[in-house]
Amino acid sequence: MTTTLSGNAQEQYPVYHKTLNVDGINIFYREAGNPSKPTLLLLHGFPSSSHNFRTLIPLLKDQFHILAPDYPGYGFSDMPPMTDFDYTFEHYSLIVEKFLQLKGVTKCSMYIFDYGAPVGMRIIQRNPAILDRLIVQNGNIYAEGLSDILKAYKKNIDENTDASRAKVYNAFELDYTTFEYLHGVSDSTKIAPEAYLLDQLLMDRPGNKEIQYKLKYDYRFNIAEYPKWQETLRRLSPKILIVWGENDPVFLKPGALAYKKDVPDTEIHFYPTGHFALEEYAAEIAARIRTFLQR
Repeated sequence: MTTTLSGNAQEQYPVYHKTLNVDGINIFYREAGNPSKPTLLLLHGFPSSSHNFRTLIPLLKDQFHILAPDYPGYGFSDMPPMTDFDYTFEHYSLIVEKFLQLKGVTKCSMYIFDYGAPVGMRIIQRNPAILDRLIVQNGNIYAEGLSDILKAYKKNIDENTDASRAKVYNAFELDYTTFEYLHGVSDSTKIAPEAYLLDQLLMDRPGNKEIQYKLKYDYRFNIAEYPKWQETLRRLSPKILIVWGENDPVFLKPGALAYKKDVPDTEIHFYPTGHFALEEYAAEIAARIRTFLQR
């Protein structure tokens, strides 16, 4: 395991950048805070990584133990070839669950964003006792939140023609990555260009776009699991905080409101921004999280 110190070495709880071998794969992760304090697991989405949480972690690390791993093929984790690794959301959830076991975490609150929602909900469904509280940021588990963008992926993948596959692969190019970061934001000058350029640089690695296509195909199995995850939330009735970019073109606002159907006391806050709400509203969201987790 390697460790690199980030920030001022004199900080009481610096942000560390580490790797942990999980089933032969080096998983990169960010860790901060006192391990004796409650753990908050941050699960990223597409096409990002734990880098998405770079502004949130420093705002929470004084009061929580924070873990933010990169999935295989994302960020700075290993990217094994598809012949050696099954790139599915189920497999990702098993990797993250094993990661938590190796870190000695038996209970945590989860922050699920985008792809982090199906990863986190699979862990919760298998091991309900692991969940303390749930924070959802543009992470969908309801049909109401599915946009035409997501429906088009399935349609084009099912058609399986050269033209339809090309339409899906367009989602792995810089124009679309930039669109996901900038669409619906209040002030585009608040969005750091290195965020979407880093995502694109890593996605441009040889073989990565084929991995992303496989995950787009696999997303249909998440939708099939939605009713089970909803039932799990009804049964557990956890405390839920939703912090949602209301102009998200991928996961729609009704998908946030739908959580109240199963957990009526869900706390919901909308922000006038797009998919990557933390790029504009990290400070405001951090304040909500601190109040929510301390309550």
